[in-house]
Parts: sequence; C-alpha cells; structure tokens
Amino acid sequence: MRDMVRKKKAALSSVPASISLENRDNVGLIKIHENVIAFIVRKATCGVDGVLRLAGSPLIDNIAEIVGSRKIFDRSIVVDMQEGGVISVEIRINLAFGVHVPTVAANVQTAVAEEVRRLTGMQIAGVNVVVQEMDEHEDED
Repeated sequence: MRDMVRKKKAALSSVPASISLENRDNVGLIKIHENVIAFIVRKATCGVDGVLRLAGSPLIDNIAEIVGSRKIFDRSIVVDMQEGGVISVEIRINLAFGVHVPTVAANVQTAVAEEVRRLTGMQIAGVNVVVQEMDEHEDED
C-alpha cells in the first residue's frame, strides 16, 4: 500500500502544473497554469443548461476550507496537462432533476472542449464528465 502511495506521488510530481506553448515571434516563453484551465472549465461547465453546480461533499468542503485546502470547484475539476499542449479534463457535476443526463453531459463536454481550445489554443485529448448527483432546481426552494 505504501509503495502505491509513493508511486502515485512520484507520478503526480512529474506532471507539470503549467504547460509551455510555442511563441511564434520567439519573444519569450508562454506558460498556462492548470488553474487557468480549471477556471475556463468551471465557467464553461456552469454555463450549460441543466448543470446546477460543480459537485462536492458539503462536509469535506467545509473541513477543507477550514484547514485552507482548495476550493470546491478546484476539487471538482482535475486537469491532466501533457507535453505538447495537450490536456484532458475530468469534471464532477450536479444536474437538475428531470434533464436528460447523456445530453447534458455531452453538452458539457462540447462546451468545455470548445472554450479551452478557443481561449488557449491547446489540444483537448478528452473531457470526462462524472454526474455525481441530481437535485431540484435551486430557484424552486
């Protein structure tokens, strides 16, 4: 078990937190941090009809904020940055009750891929969507 944890930590430490892109003018290096990608993903995801919010556990989120951990939207989005400007993303979301889950999930995939590509020029290897919960529309409470 400890060996698995060490291997996972070693693998995570070799993954870049930012990715360098070629600058056509050779003026300098352009780096895009994974936080930028996560922000773009969050905005694109929350703009899709049927998505209520990014998923999370209220208990864990409250404890994490107390100890200064990442915000909920950072824990609901995993960005895998590979060399050459290729990224893949996993997003955990909560949907409104009554929506067609496959359609909304596919709309999230399309919106995220298009927005990341438009704003960064990066290639998208994949957008994985995990529908964690369904809930009543927030405005109906």
